Amino acid sequence: MTPPSLYCVPNSAVQLLAPAPELDFHCTHRLELPQEYTALEIWNLMRREPLPLMKQAFQIRDAISSRFGVKRIGGFSTTPVETVQQGEMLDFFLVEHISDSTLSLSARDRHLDVLTCISIENQVLSITSSVVTHNLFGRIYMVPVGPAHRLIVTVMLRRLRKTLSTV
Repeated sequence: MTPPSLYCVPNSAVQLLAPAPELDFHCTHRLELPQEYTALEIWNLMRREPLPLMKQAFQIRDAISSRFGVKRIGGFSTTPVETVQQGEMLDFFLVEHISDSTLSLSARDRHLDVLTCISIENQVLSITSSVVTHNLFGRIYMVPVGPAHRLIVTVMLRRLRKTLSTV
C-alpha cells in the first residue's frame, strides 16, 4: 500500500501528514539560526550529543509498545550522515523528502503515522511534527508522548542554540 501524499503548508517549506485540522497532534518549534545550514546539517547537529536519559526513555517506550505490536525503534544514533535520499532510513525514520531546506521523516504503523519536518526558511529553523492516529492504542500512546515530545524538542533546540553559538 502506498503511503498518502504529504501536505505542503502553503507559502512554506513545512510538510505535514494532512491539513492541520485533520491532525491528532501538531507541534512546531522555531529557532533563529546564526548562519545558513541545510536541514541535514541541523539533523546531524541535533543528534551529535544525545540528551541525558533518552536511551532509557526509548528502552521503556520499546518495552511497553512492543507488547502491542509496535516495532522497536532503539533511539537515535550519533553518527553524522553525509548524504541521504528519499526512501532511505535515518535511524528509525523513513526519509519522505530531502532538500537543502527541508528534511521530512516519517514512521508509520497500524496505530499511527508520524511525520517530523525539519525546515529552514530565511535562517529560521522549524521543527514540525504531525501525527494521525488510527485506533485507540494510537490515541492512548500519544497521551504521554505528545507532552514528552514537546519537552524533548524544546530541550534539543536549547542545546542546538548553545552549540551554534560556539561553532
